[in-house]
Amino acid sequence: MRKQPNSRMCFLCGRQNPVGLKLTFYEDHEAEQVRVEFSVPEEYQGYPGVVHGGIVAAILDETSGRAVMLGNSDDNLMATLRLTIRYRRPTPTETPLTAIGWVERMSGVGARVAGEIRLPDGVVTAECEATVGNVPDEFRTAWKNEEQYWKVYEE
Repeated sequence: MRKQPNSRMCFLCGRQNPVGLKLTFYEDHEAEQVRVEFSVPEEYQGYPGVVHGGIVAAILDETSGRAVMLGNSDDNLMATLRLTIRYRRPTPTETPLTAIGWVERMSGVGARVAGEIRLPDGVVTAECEATVGNVPDEFRTAWKNEEQYWKVYEE
């Protein structure tokens, strides 16, 4: 599987963010999905032993949104316009988890994407559908300063 780039300070993938999750995303071209295996530390809990719903949403947002980069340039960055989360059961902290994202439909200006978080036995704890779109020019201008940090990092 091809590793996707990481950034410097992103909460989810940033390698230099001291409070970030430092997730590493991979492209599964056969399944046409983006995948990440991870465990959420208890510092990010809502209820004891349960990942905070905002953290669950952030992981699903990032994973599903990254699916638009499958088979395309790493520069195919989009922003979330709408995100719908369905929490199916508590997502546990300190547990091996897998998040998967995929594209449901691409258009000229955006995409419909989806994703889910799974327990080791495959049970889905949360799922999402999202609409993502091209980012405004102001974002691309600001991104130029950070672009040098958007790369595949060696583990």
